[in-house]
Amino acid sequence: MLRITDTRTGHLVEIPAAPRRLLRSRVHLPAVGEGADTGIGPLHLRVPLIGDVLARTAELNGLQVVTVLTTPELTPDRAGALARVMAVLGIHPPAVVGAHRPDAALGGPADVQVVAGGTDVDDARDGARIEVAGVAAVPSPEGVPDPGGLFGPDLPDLPDPEEPEAADPLAVRLLLLGLPYGTPVTVTGPALAEARRTLREWRRSVADWAQEPSRPVPADLLRQAHAAFAEDLDVAAVLGLLAEVAERSDLPPGAKFETFAHLDRVLGLDLARDVGHQR
Repeated sequence: MLRITDTRTGHLVEIPAAPRRLLRSRVHLPAVGEGADTGIGPLHLRVPLIGDVLARTAELNGLQVVTVLTTPELTPDRAGALARVMAVLGIHPPAVVGAHRPDAALGGPADVQVVAGGTDVDDARDGARIEVAGVAAVPSPEGVPDPGGLFGPDLPDLPDPEEPEAADPLAVRLLLLGLPYGTPVTVTGPALAEARRTLREWRRSVADWAQEPSRPVPADLLRQAHAAFAEDLDVAAVLGLLAEVAERSDLPPGAKFETFAHLDRVLGLDLARDVGHQR
């Protein structure tokens, strides 16, 4: 069972309503600014990211998912930049982008609407509503943190092969998932550096654990993590759980590997990337 807090009522609601096994999700991209503010900003990334986590969680619970991304009028360049940035952030492409008849694209009314907090979306009346809080970037002495152009209108730079973690766009994904979706996120240089460090350490550990005999995910960890995902998409709690698992001496390496690999189906952090590539 998947439950989210409907922003309109403040109550947890089950989506989709039982016994249906198809979740219809509509994600609303915030309007892109005009004038000087013409880029795809961090909030434009966080809203479809939460839609992606919702879809991954639903699939983990055995549901089929149809997602429509409703966008403002975008120029071809902006639409292409958005698609590329979503791809490098591991956001699965929606079934339809920019649909003018979302109900037809979804096959019926939406079960859930994912919108930017504080926005008035006239055609987001059906289903439960998830409001995603804003994202702020704090300038550093070197300027506003902008890893590889992710927060600008252009295609993100490719990672430097000599220092791949320095431009790892999934560090941005980890940073944006580190707080509940209704809590504002502040992007700073130190916060991005810490996210890169965490990914680097977890990937190295997963690669090491993969060399040991496999062991099943402990049942209590599986229940705890699935309950967190299913209860209002509490990804932050799952990230905390993984940090604890990494430090536990009572778990065999094979169980740690299977735990990280299984939960990464929702987290989308490519935690098994370095398996077989240890130096």
